[in-house]
Amino acid sequence: MIATHEHEFEAAPGLPEPLPPGEKMLWQGAPQWRQLALHAFHVRKIAIYFLIMWTVQLVYLMDSHAGNHEIAISLFKSFLTGSVALVLLSSVAWFSSKTTVYTITDKRVVMRVGMVLTLTFNLPHKRIASASLKNFHGNSGDIALSLYPSDRIAWMHLWPHARAWRLTQPEPALRCIPDAQAVGKILLAAWSQERATERIVAQSVPLPTQSEQQQEGLPA
Repeated sequence: MIATHEHEFEAAPGLPEPLPPGEKMLWQGAPQWRQLALHAFHVRKIAIYFLIMWTVQLVYLMDSHAGNHEIAISLFKSFLTGSVALVLLSSVAWFSSKTTVYTITDKRVVMRVGMVLTLTFNLPHKRIASASLKNFHGNSGDIALSLYPSDRIAWMHLWPHARAWRLTQPEPALRCIPDAQAVGKILLAAWSQERATERIVAQSVPLPTQSEQQQEGLPA
């Protein structure tokens, strides 16, 4: 399996080279940046954290009998710091969404990711052991791909396009995609067709006859 491929130019959108003859594109899309900000960069959780800290600071300042002017300035500085952090995280989520393209063909899954260094992960269907779907509010969701142990990809190369908390055996994931249920059906159909074709090819390979086994030194 070709795990990564660095490139500067694309022969086709989201693909480092044109698809080989006979390979068909079934779906192509990108993460929804708002959902990515919430579920990959945890903007909502961090906002709640800042709100709790802001409230604790307010209670402390009032208990210390600080003046109204001092309280207002301290709270404003804390609010400004938290707002800048949330804006930066949201901006990174937006930029990550704009630089990501997921592609599903009848042969593989292609993930073009990377905000600074662009990487492409080519994941053939025959090297995908299983997949799982996680739905969010609305019709968006994640599709995580479980690979065989021999095809391990470093978690740092994948993030944020990886299933959460799977560090020892990272799972590439199509994060926060729209119509995740429909995309999952497309992937399942392509994966099943590729596996069925692989089984047919394996069953069509002729076994050696007894005389051929004896000639090759194999036990009859």
